[in-house]
Amino acid sequence: MITRTVAQLADMSGAILKSENRELVVQGIKTDSREAAGELFVPIVGERFDGHQFIHQAVQNGAKAALWKKGVPVPEDLAHIPFLHVRDTLAALQKLAMSYRSELFTRVVAITGSNGKTTTKDMTAALLGTAYKVSKTAGNLNNHIGLPLTLLALEEDTDVAVVELGMSGFGEIELLTKIAQPDVAIITNIGDAHMLQLGSRRGIAQAKLEIIQGLGEEGVFIYNGDEPLLQEEMAKLFMPQTIEKKTFGLAPGNDWSASHIELDPFGSTFEVRYLGAACSVGQQHIAIPGRHNVSNALAAIAVARLFGVPADQIKHGFEAMQISGMRIAPAKAHNGAIILNDAYNANPTATRAAIDLLANLTGFRKKWLVLADMLELGPDEAKLHLEMGQYADSSKVDAVVAYGTLAEHIIQGASEHFSDSEQLQHFSTKEALIAWLLPRVMPEDLVLVKGSRGMKMEQVVEALEKG
Repeated sequence: MITRTVAQLADMSGAILKSENRELVVQGIKTDSREAAGELFVPIVGERFDGHQFIHQAVQNGAKAALWKKGVPVPEDLAHIPFLHVRDTLAALQKLAMSYRSELFTRVVAITGSNGKTTTKDMTAALLGTAYKVSKTAGNLNNHIGLPLTLLALEEDTDVAVVELGMSGFGEIELLTKIAQPDVAIITNIGDAHMLQLGSRRGIAQAKLEIIQGLGEEGVFIYNGDEPLLQEEMAKLFMPQTIEKKTFGLAPGNDWSASHIELDPFGSTFEVRYLGAACSVGQQHIAIPGRHNVSNALAAIAVARLFGVPADQIKHGFEAMQISGMRIAPAKAHNGAIILNDAYNANPTATRAAIDLLANLTGFRKKWLVLADMLELGPDEAKLHLEMGQYADSSKVDAVVAYGTLAEHIIQGASEHFSDSEQLQHFSTKEALIAWLLPRVMPEDLVLVKGSRGMKMEQVVEALEKG
């Protein structure tokens, strides 16, 4: 993590240091006053809180210094603490992270996309970790606060940092990529997430492509070649010819593609192809099911080979990888039925991929699709839920169970394919859904659970596990 004197931190963040103790060494940066031992405390001002109010708690917990918004009175009893005065503490945090990033020899891989960011981050870090000292975004720290903290937490001898860039509107990826200054930029796909803020899938593609603005002239851009919108919008952008471009995807025309894909509830096996031909990477297995996750794996393989990771080490990397929770994570119900916990989030593209996964899995008495509302879809939200129900036909799943106000439209769409009440049910509460579902799931069944983060569908998974 960053270790600098307060004078150096002031220079890096553009702050005015009002302290005689300029050589005080501070290790690390924290915005949480409860975790600030020995570190620089950065009070963030939000809509409902002001971090400046927690300065005493931060000092009690060991903070050595603090960034401080000009005009906010400094507590008299803390005159012994160096305060770095800035116009905006968040902007100063971001500038500090950008400065630290510029001082490091660490190479940065930045990943964005509507779906698959975190899974691709986990895969990429696992593969690179077989040959390099690697750090990656912890959890979901992928926004205008989380990314700076991720960069500032890097050890100075880190070889590669794999960071995730999230967004909900235009301009956000542009800010993040300029902070991260990536050597490699990846777009996993273009889906429907944040349609409310961005208006259309084309708008989403335009927002994701902002990632290119942080790439240096010798950078590498790796993107999903199965998405025509990316190709169309890229053609409108100025991109230095020195930037290398690579595609990945399931279609054979991509630089990195896959063939002979086999799926089961516990993983995916596939043959890797480069420029349309068999290559040394050969057959791979990932402990996460779904054709969309094969695509994510191809992005990770593209990065690994770019960094010179030997083909035989890629297999070891996939064997050792740890995927972040609730992303098609296999689990067992209390009676032995298989659960696919995909409850972290949902949008139409990701939910369609989950339905496709169920369609490709065979050998079960009954395949249950348990869904909840998909949030932040904008004015077409009812139509998009209806279409999701229409997509979930009897050739793909055996029963559709849904919870939430918008999820009623899923059931309406699915009613075109199912009429039996044992195959189609809507509930206004999770408790009612759980009470109905529990006695009906048999040991030979497969249950996929998915919904937006705000719907907390992991509670359904937990109920099925406990019985």
